Amino acid sequence: MSAAPLKGLKVLELSHTVMGPTAGLVFAELGADVVKVEPAPQGDHTRGLGGFAAGFFAAFNRNKRSLALDLKHPEGQAAMHRLAATVDVVIENYGPGTMERLGCGYDTLSKINPRLVYLALKGYLAGPYEHRPALDEVVQFHVGLAYMTGPPGRPLRAGASIIDMLGAVFGVVAAQAALRERETTGKGQRVGSALFESAAFLMSTHMAGMTATGLPAEPMPARRGAWAIYEVFPTDDGELFIGVTSDQQWTRFVEEFGLQALAADPRLATNLMRCHERPWLIPALKEVVAALPSAEVARRCERANISWAPVGQPADLFTDAHLLATGGLLDVFISRAGGAEGKKVGLPTVPVEFGTPRERPGLSRQPPRLGEHNAEVLGLAGFSPAEIAALAEKRVIVSAA
Repeated sequence: MSAAPLKGLKVLELSHTVMGPTAGLVFAELGADVVKVEPAPQGDHTRGLGGFAAGFFAAFNRNKRSLALDLKHPEGQAAMHRLAATVDVVIENYGPGTMERLGCGYDTLSKINPRLVYLALKGYLAGPYEHRPALDEVVQFHVGLAYMTGPPGRPLRAGASIIDMLGAVFGVVAAQAALRERETTGKGQRVGSALFESAAFLMSTHMAGMTATGLPAEPMPARRGAWAIYEVFPTDDGELFIGVTSDQQWTRFVEEFGLQALAADPRLATNLMRCHERPWLIPALKEVVAALPSAEVARRCERANISWAPVGQPADLFTDAHLLATGGLLDVFISRAGGAEGKKVGLPTVPVEFGTPRERPGLSRQPPRLGEHNAEVLGLAGFSPAEIAALAEKRVIVSAA
């Protein structure tokens, strides 16, 4: 097994922002040849975003080639049809009906390439909502994720585009399943994933818990915890999260922290009993932990073999010892233009490993410049140099300056 098990798979990615590019990134990082088909002449609008989204393009578009193609032009559509005949997968995450209006929807492309697996990433799967536009944050509010994340009365979106990314991964799973079925049937198919249904899936445990207990779901900051010690604890120089999730862990925890009186207290014999005692137990434990430095608390948790973590920030990951030791960060240039320019930083790779060596996916290409691989991609698809030149002259394809 190699860290590039999808080598030889050909993918066209027509996408923008987070969901589609994440799906393309997963394919690319696992070895597929992914060509990002950007709209000419401006390219993926993500290149020009600012604020918290300024890094979107660099974060999600490494290991890909760029073809800048005007699908509003008949010759651009014709070029896309020829390209689609040569690939295994097409990914798109444009609004409902967009690809059909551009003459590149599944019904059209599947006639050209019956083996094509067409991955449509949308806001909603089939149903009454399917024609609505959607955003990660919109569905977080819709399904109750924002309600469960924020404190009571203050719904709050999660601190990352988790639904875009989860929907992308579910989409890749569906595409892989379709590719596997194609080995038997010889035929491709349209598969889809969506933001709303991905977000709803995350609510499964809350829905099941409501049914099991007969109680309404409460926001996480006010939740009825399943574990008595599952808390952020202040130390004398910071904060750590500590989770004690079994009676065996409780025994080791109180021993490591010298809490013999608590160990002998009959009210604390089981996790369920300790949950009922949280109003006085947690303040008592916090008083003990607060007197110790973070490093000492961490050492004791390690010795007790219980779960703990520093209360970190995203910037901490640049220097995280575990990520640096295991190939978990890839050196990526951050710039809107793409290519080997801008500031180079380590970004997390796709979180998988392969084989006995536990090899991680690597970096083969920096995020591409707009249209950087026009001639290369079209040439491999059978376009002659004269045809490529004609497309460039008509501005059907464009290249970065």
